[in-house]
Amino acid sequence: MRTFSITDIGMIRKVNQDFLFSCENPIGPLPNLFLVADGMGGYQAGDYASRCCVDTMVSVVKESKLRSPIGIIESAIQAGNMAVFKDAEADASLYGMGTTIVATTIIGSELYVANVGDSRAYLIREGIHQITEDHSWVEDMIRSGNLARKDAKGHPNKNVITRAVGPAPVVQADFFELQVQEGDVILMCTDGLTNMVDDDQICSIVKNKADIALAGKELIRAANANGGRDNIGIVLIEV
Repeated sequence: MRTFSITDIGMIRKVNQDFLFSCENPIGPLPNLFLVADGMGGYQAGDYASRCCVDTMVSVVKESKLRSPIGIIESAIQAGNMAVFKDAEADASLYGMGTTIVATTIIGSELYVANVGDSRAYLIREGIHQITEDHSWVEDMIRSGNLARKDAKGHPNKNVITRAVGPAPVVQADFFELQVQEGDVILMCTDGLTNMVDDDQICSIVKNKADIALAGKELIRAANANGGRDNIGIVLIEV
């Protein structure tokens, strides 16, 4: 396994509210752990929320006595959610903050993924496949048949998410499990990448670069070249 992670503030934002964790080595009962969070809130609240969620999740995984990968990640997400929720309740300057989260671990040939919000995980093999499903107003409208996917990218409600870590004491995460094989690349990213670079271009960049570090840096460059309207957070995992 080879990994590369990078964040960039983008071309417009003054604060980077994306926060990443990438570890190829064992964390508690898991053989590896990767997290991507995109905070939201006021000037400092979004930055605080993403960091608080990720730090809490890592601590919980380290101490976990559970055996099921899904159970371990689920308990970590709930703990991260409660930590963000309690801190927002206790500090008026953090009120209303929240964060997305994408979590993955690879055990043998099995990939486990969890997500809340609109940050994503992709599998890149011959082509590109989005593993996660966005918890967003736009995605809900597409699923209900009230909005065409071709009209979603520029929609004024594109950034409205319907589920996040922090606003309520309990959060529902979605879980995905799939087989991976040698040569696969897993991409985890915030919407600062996917709103600026379409899936086909992402796939082309990853497949045409000599290594994932070069690919990650080129993805950042492409997002910024297309406007860089948000922070960009990327974790790449090559199986």
